[in-house]
Amino acid sequence: MLEIIVFTLFAATLLNLLLKQLKIPTIIGYIATGTIIAYAFDLHEAAFSHELKEIAEFGVVFLMFTIGLEFSIQHLKSMKRDVFFNGGLQVLLSAVLFTLIALFLFSIEMKSAVIIGLALALSSTAVVLKLLNESGDINKPYGRKVLGMLLFQDLAVIPILLMITIFSVHDQPVYTLIMKTAVDAAILLTGLFLTGKYILQPFLYHVSKINSNEIFIGSILLIVIGASYTAHILGFSYSLGAFIAGMLIAETHYKYQVEADLVPFRDLLLGVFFITVGMQLDFSIIREYVALISLLLPALILIKISVIFLLLRAQGEKRTALKSALALFQLGEFALVIFELSFAHGLLEPVVGQVLIVTVVLSMIMTPFVIRNLSRLTDLVISQEDSERDFPAAGDMHLSDHVIVIGYGRLGKSIARVLKREGMPYIVVESNISSVQDARKLDESIIYGNAAQKHILESLNIKEAASVIVAIGNSKKLYLICETVKALTNNSKTIVKVNKYEEKEALAYLNLSHVVVETEGTAQAMVEEARKI
Repeated sequence: MLEIIVFTLFAATLLNLLLKQLKIPTIIGYIATGTIIAYAFDLHEAAFSHELKEIAEFGVVFLMFTIGLEFSIQHLKSMKRDVFFNGGLQVLLSAVLFTLIALFLFSIEMKSAVIIGLALALSSTAVVLKLLNESGDINKPYGRKVLGMLLFQDLAVIPILLMITIFSVHDQPVYTLIMKTAVDAAILLTGLFLTGKYILQPFLYHVSKINSNEIFIGSILLIVIGASYTAHILGFSYSLGAFIAGMLIAETHYKYQVEADLVPFRDLLLGVFFITVGMQLDFSIIREYVALISLLLPALILIKISVIFLLLRAQGEKRTALKSALALFQLGEFALVIFELSFAHGLLEPVVGQVLIVTVVLSMIMTPFVIRNLSRLTDLVISQEDSERDFPAAGDMHLSDHVIVIGYGRLGKSIARVLKREGMPYIVVESNISSVQDARKLDESIIYGNAAQKHILESLNIKEAASVIVAIGNSKKLYLICETVKALTNNSKTIVKVNKYEEKEALAYLNLSHVVVETEGTAQAMVEEARKI
């Protein structure tokens, strides 16, 4: 088993290094790795592959948890039309069309056809949002519409997973199963809601006060796995419990820090999940149905683009509609999750599953190339005279030209007061939860988090910040934070306060051009005052 693990790590690393050069998502590298090791070690039916699937399921659990973190009630309210109206109609119309095709063109059984239709209606949140965030297009009109639809699609995964559970039970009448599911869902939601309202916030507050990163991460893992296991006991998927737990934490001060801490777990376990997907690929079946895949892929893409374009075109500007449709043409990672779970529950035939998985993977490979040439592709169809405006839509909460203040001690508070007085937009990052809660009572713009973690600073849109002020006294933390900021901005707009000249010299390797030495600054101010006497 050890040689399999070593080879898997080697293959995954090498493949993703190569694919990154071509701007292809790492998901594809993981799937390819799974296929390679399955054939190299003949693991298609091995017990090792079944154990691996058990571990891999937690990749989906952590993905659903981090998606839940994005679904704060305030977030959904600000985008309700794009999320619920556009997203809901897009999923419904696409799912109906794909279900009818599965039923009447391919004679697939009704339950399986519905699952296939719903899965194919989903696009790739992981790939599309990553590309749009990198380009900055997420803040353009079409980017906001794409984001809204993707948020609804992520929400739609929950009922689809529930549907798989219901469809896979054959020894009970459907109405009995639905009633039982409704009762169990009410128990689960009520229990988790009450836990979140009365226990979660005080629990995380006391954990944060200990100021131990290991204990904090351990407590979050306990919450995620505990909620997942509770859902599983009541007959639901692990993912449902994790999603609800994420939504509960999204309403607390700890959202950003929790997300930053769990991203490595999520990405690692998701990689394992996609490796198990690759292990299921059977090239003999793919060879036999290559003609069908070649026809199916463009047909599905064309249908999806048409549905999204017509839906958005009826509401406004056609160039925005076409860009949105092209950005969402692909089939997504959740389709792979749904097909894998459906296959495990006996709802999909192996041949059908193979054809669908290959179709999804091919569409995802195409996505980076399409999105990076979106304007050119749109120009081929629609004149540039109809060009959309390149500024955020109304109500957008996007941060830009703001000041990020790291630390809310005496100096940080003073800086925040000056920035507020000068009318400059700013946001503070503080790792002491008591300070954050006190600041929130004063309506201070502040979040709880460890600024030494890239994800925290990226969530504050650091690349578009006017400046970053590091105002903390702990030298070790200061070095780590400055290194993190350098990785994101090259320290071109970083202002750092140090206690003494030796600390300034120690930071020389970071090429900081704005370093304020506290002792020198104080000495200079006192000398200036002495001159006035």
